[in-house]
Amino acid sequence: MHGPGLLTFTTDFGTRDHYAGAMKGVVATVAPDVRVVDITHDVPSFDIAAGAFAIAQAYPCFPEGTVHVVVVDPGVGSSRRPIAVQAGGHLFICPDNGVLSLVAESADVFKARLIRLRHGLAALSRTFHGRDLFAPVGARLAAGLPFEEVGPEVADFTLLPATNPANSAGRILYVDGYGNLVTSIRERDLPVGACLAIAGTRICLRAESYASVPSDRLFLIAGSSGFVEISLNRGSAANALGVRAGEHLVIASERKEPIVASAQSAKDIM
Repeated sequence: MHGPGLLTFTTDFGTRDHYAGAMKGVVATVAPDVRVVDITHDVPSFDIAAGAFAIAQAYPCFPEGTVHVVVVDPGVGSSRRPIAVQAGGHLFICPDNGVLSLVAESADVFKARLIRLRHGLAALSRTFHGRDLFAPVGARLAAGLPFEEVGPEVADFTLLPATNPANSAGRILYVDGYGNLVTSIRERDLPVGACLAIAGTRICLRAESYASVPSDRLFLIAGSSGFVEISLNRGSAANALGVRAGEHLVIASERKEPIVASAQSAKDIM
């Protein structure tokens, strides 16, 4: 890593309270030359899967060597372990609760180490390990602490269920701020002409862009994440279907003729 280290934060803390600011203060105290970037503090509260999606989408956009502090931690103060992970040329600091599951799916290397508490601050609260443990350890790594010195290797780290569809089933990984439903189905795994069925509704219409579909139609689109999204042009698919992250869906049987919407064919599907 050349120049000052780079550290990011991904949390469910929001910005109303002092939590995100306190973590930044810790970094400024421990390693004042480290640059800090917020990926998001608006992961839905306690939603580990949503945190896993957010960090997996964002971290490849940063230079190798970046340290990512990921704190979506409903088990804070319990027996869950704090870990540091080396994956994809990056370092991650987080609770061992599966929040790096999508990172693990895509990374060729995934090495985890238990964080020894001596790397944190002198006082460790029972409710704010983001400030007292994860932020200072992340700051020290970004400032040059060797990964191997964090603690002993961990082989039995926690992972959420794989996103690869099994038996034509999947789930909603994430609901973004527009109400788009990001599914666990990758574009390559959805056969031409197949539909997705969720909440008693079959969605078969496919689009190349949001604007190519009438505003009252639910449709499928390959999102920037590489996963298929269920969307509603200028509306919330989540509200229209009454579903949220974690709900299950199935790949419905193929139709004889694929239904595809594009900017040229939008009028034909009315």
